[in-house]
Amino acid sequence: MLFAGSDDGVYRIDGVRERGETTAEKVLDAERVFRIRQFDALEGLFATSKSGLYHSSDGSEWTALPLPEERAYAVAADPSGDVLYAGTRPARLFVAECDPAVPSGARDWEEVPGFRELRGRVDWGLPRHDGLAQIRSLRTHREAPDRIVAGVEVGGIHVSDDRGGTWTSRRIDGFDAPHTDDVHHVAMEDGETVVASTGSGLYRSADAGRTWKRLDGDHRQRYFREAFVHDGSIYAGGASGSSSSWEAGDHALFECHDGRSLEAVSSPTPDEVAVGWCAVDDDVLAATHRGTLLRRRPEGWRAVGAVPTPGSVRGRYLPLSWYAP
Repeated sequence: MLFAGSDDGVYRIDGVRERGETTAEKVLDAERVFRIRQFDALEGLFATSKSGLYHSSDGSEWTALPLPEERAYAVAADPSGDVLYAGTRPARLFVAECDPAVPSGARDWEEVPGFRELRGRVDWGLPRHDGLAQIRSLRTHREAPDRIVAGVEVGGIHVSDDRGGTWTSRRIDGFDAPHTDDVHHVAMEDGETVVASTGSGLYRSADAGRTWKRLDGDHRQRYFREAFVHDGSIYAGGASGSSSSWEAGDHALFECHDGRSLEAVSSPTPDEVAVGWCAVDDDVLAATHRGTLLRRRPEGWRAVGAVPTPGSVRGRYLPLSWYAP
């Protein structure tokens, strides 16, 4: 089943596999949803939102996991499934022990002291963000079980190799790009390879952020909300500016199959920017900012359905997850 986060909660989308119209049923009433994640060692789905962190074992019944901060932007699990991490606004990182059989029992949250010390050493946030930053993305990988990668908006990429005890900033610098610390999303291809979506380009590192290569080259669409890694390829939607300009168009759908550069490909909705991603039956599925679902077939991309989008476009996230309980 396909689950999609939107402006007012989480929806179950049926009919994606069949030709014809999709149907949507709201299964969680929440404020704007930023992430829907699932983890190999844990049962169910996790959703982060402006109204908090939620878990569901089957996608139908959801339980709130109260955090010390209300707004939950990112969630990740230790590859063992014993520990759950949550990133919030303001930019704080929390950890809780977690029973893999009952993830909803993760309630006794503690702030990660190493990340708190990191936050105290740097100047994060912008005046237009009320001077606050948020942990927009958290990643772990089974090939590097002690590593946590955090993307901060606005604050850059930070890596811990001891499960959060100490942190190192992995700056994206050396490029003619003013907003590389405006990190919207982080993906991991493996234990070392990181893809970062920023307000000034899409970047890839093969050494856990020590060095970076820029993927978007001379394309004018340099604002990236999220990228997706699947079978060694990278997929992303690019815009010429932030979400306040998205209704003006000038978007592109990108693919990268060599790890070095993005190629613009034909999109059935060229005036819509892709912002959410997952895989379905080994095909890549994308959601655009207007809620159109696009599926990558051997012959190219085609529209296959829609996600409800009742809120404003500004700041929109439409995360996707394919889950079969």
